[in-house]
Amino acid sequence: MRTHMVRTGLALGALAALTAATAPVSASARQAESPPVLVDCLWHAQVRPAEFILACGDGNSRLVSLHWSRWDERAATAEGVNMVNDCKPYCAAGRFHDYAVTVRLDKPQTWKKDPKLRQYTRMTLTYENTRPERLAQTVVYPLWS
Repeated sequence: MRTHMVRTGLALGALAALTAATAPVSASARQAESPPVLVDCLWHAQVRPAEFILACGDGNSRLVSLHWSRWDERAATAEGVNMVNDCKPYCAAGRFHDYAVTVRLDKPQTWKKDPKLRQYTRMTLTYENTRPERLAQTVVYPLWS
């Protein structure tokens, strides 16, 4: 009888622990558990994408060959290439040029489309050597939400 009571107590304790471990998690707790996402032109949430289109309307500026060294709850950092169309004499006849760039994402906020997720809302590009005409060595872009 005593063995049966001990087994029952152990089983109830294990059940309580399992129930606590699988209890629903609040939205704010889920946000804290998962790092922010990068939202692309088609409103897809991405984590550590290898490519990212900056010019959604025409694709004349995009990031490629992204290698992420950091992706956490505060910021993300990658090295890659910014492919930019010079649009000379016009965009359809232009040539793409590649520029080595460091990408930094930060300022995570709740994503309006999916409040269970947070998204990075700012991107900073720092060109390593050469850069596209009319752009500074460091350019800051607000990201869409």
